[in-house]
Amino acid sequence: MRSLRACLGAAAAVTLAAAGATALVANSASGATTALGNRWYAAAPYLMPLDNDPPDPAAIMDATGLKAFQLAFVLAPNGGGCSPTWDGTAPVSSDTAVQSVINTIRAKGGDVSVSIGGYGGTKLGQACSDPASTAAAYQQVITKYGLHAIDFDLEEPEYENTAAIHNEIGAAKILQQNNPGLYVSVTTAGTADGTGWFGKQMLLEAKSQGFTPNNFSIMPFDGGFNGAASQTSALTNFNSILQSTFGWDQATAYAHEGFSGMNGRSDTGEIFTQADFQTVLDYATSHHMDRFTFWSLNRDRQCNPPDNGGRTSGTCSSVAQNPWAFAAYSVKFAGATPPSTPPTTPPAPTPTPTPASCKTAWSSSTAYTAGNEVSYGKHNWKAKWWTQNEVPGASQWGPWQDEGAC
Repeated sequence: MRSLRACLGAAAAVTLAAAGATALVANSASGATTALGNRWYAAAPYLMPLDNDPPDPAAIMDATGLKAFQLAFVLAPNGGGCSPTWDGTAPVSSDTAVQSVINTIRAKGGDVSVSIGGYGGTKLGQACSDPASTAAAYQQVITKYGLHAIDFDLEEPEYENTAAIHNEIGAAKILQQNNPGLYVSVTTAGTADGTGWFGKQMLLEAKSQGFTPNNFSIMPFDGGFNGAASQTSALTNFNSILQSTFGWDQATAYAHEGFSGMNGRSDTGEIFTQADFQTVLDYATSHHMDRFTFWSLNRDRQCNPPDNGGRTSGTCSSVAQNPWAFAAYSVKFAGATPPSTPPTTPPAPTPTPTPASCKTAWSSSTAYTAGNEVSYGKHNWKAKWWTQNEVPGASQWGPWQDEGAC
């Protein structure tokens, strides 16, 4: 059932981080870089820089205000060995292609996290002999790229291997200790109950090793989910698992919990729309969760021609959308407001402070796109991006721009 995810590279991600870091300077072969706030690494969507028709990260940054990207995936070499490669084929030690992508992002004021693991391929936790050698392999990645965040994807089939999970969790703990301020999170598969037996065993391994990342994230998709309600239910159940495993109260568990979704059509045919993302985002922010991310930016564009959800693709979402529409939710989670229009579009005329008349009244059942105008509360409002059932003026980070009294 998940073979298509292997082809697409879709991953449950593990972003390992030390809580509370605000700024860090890392000296490496790639030069000195200053860390973003942790909220950006927590919001970073996945991007495959070498596969699945990689989009231009600079264009995404310009269009949405996004600053952080989760680059995927670092694996063991396909031919065997305990050294890091991109997708099992391109050694990190000699890489220039991904470094160029990172340089582009950093030149525009952004940064990256690197995701290790994913579905398919051989993981370093499987190939290396113990936690120390596994950590040494990952340290090469951190040092080469001057990383402030790293993402561990622990899911099928690796998380069924107890020795491999022992190595991965042990390596995560070592990296956290040896790289003060490193943002660390662990992501695993999601189920209706929160996570399955192997996910729970992974949590117990973390507890036994005394390892606490910034968050444990679940991927509530590819498991019979049906929209946002089923996802938020899984997040609630996962919170209970975190409480019972680590002895945390509810608030502490939410502060160490994350969501990793899949935009559009999932591998098993589930559909997650922009409205679903908004619902889960509202849940994550209202419960003060630590992470909100998705797979992937390579898919954050409408298929051409549109296929109305008929197939799952690694390069488009299979739902109606504007380019990078799902990235806007990551930007909102990070606390920034996406630009109302991409910079390639001429700016709209400055609204008249007091319109001569009120626009058509806002309706909770109508879907609006960027530029649509409505009236609400004796003011006119303009949509900054796609929205539905979001009351104008309800939030300063909301989708509506106040155009003044009418």
